[in-house]
Amino acid sequence: MALAPFTGWQIVAECDSALSALSLLERQAVDVVFIDVQMPVQSGLDLARLLCAMPDPPLLVFVTAHSHYAIDAFDVHALDYLLKPLDDERLAQTLRRAEALLGLQQRSGYAAAVRACMEDAADSEAGRHLPFLRRFSVRSVGKLEVIDLADVDWVASAGNYVELQVGSRSVLHRIPLSRLEPRLDPAEFLRTHRTAIVRREQLRELQVVSDGSYLAKLRCGACVPVSLRHVAAVREQMSRGVA
Repeated sequence: MALAPFTGWQIVAECDSALSALSLLERQAVDVVFIDVQMPVQSGLDLARLLCAMPDPPLLVFVTAHSHYAIDAFDVHALDYLLKPLDDERLAQTLRRAEALLGLQQRSGYAAAVRACMEDAADSEAGRHLPFLRRFSVRSVGKLEVIDLADVDWVASAGNYVELQVGSRSVLHRIPLSRLEPRLDPAEFLRTHRTAIVRREQLRELQVVSDGSYLAKLRCGACVPVSLRHVAAVREQMSRGVA
């Protein structure tokens, strides 16, 4: 048994199918589930999606001989993806990450983030108009973090990602700015440039720089670019006295 050398971890059960695993996990809570992608009838990915819908989902670690499922695994917010044959040091790294999440009591944040992502995915598949976002579920190495939209001052484009500016922090989130914009309430956010969207109440001052371009100075201290096509909207917002 690969986990045998690692003290502090107890193997609760081994299941030979997704159905038997789901039946067990509905009766007994566990901290971490190790899942093979290829399982009888339902795949490990199918099982992971079902587990993510639980009120308090366990941490998920995929163990498989097939590397090409990695993207699918992380789409269901797996903590890690281990390739067979298992390497002891690689497994130890995964267990340390799991211990960090559990020890720092980040499970509640993890569960909320997973549920938020699964709800968004379900809405997309159903073809419904998606509501305006109120939170982001941001994945980084070894954890998921829930960020309230109310804490975001402005958003910058970074290729296929955006940088969420949260106070003094810059948090990278995987979504293009063009896809994010329709999910932001236009009553709260304003596009200032092809690379920036700003919380309206953050706008403080519009400046013209030496080359004739524009910058908006924000209450948080940042300066963001303003393109000519958006200057009028920025001025209108500031003239309302809301900014």
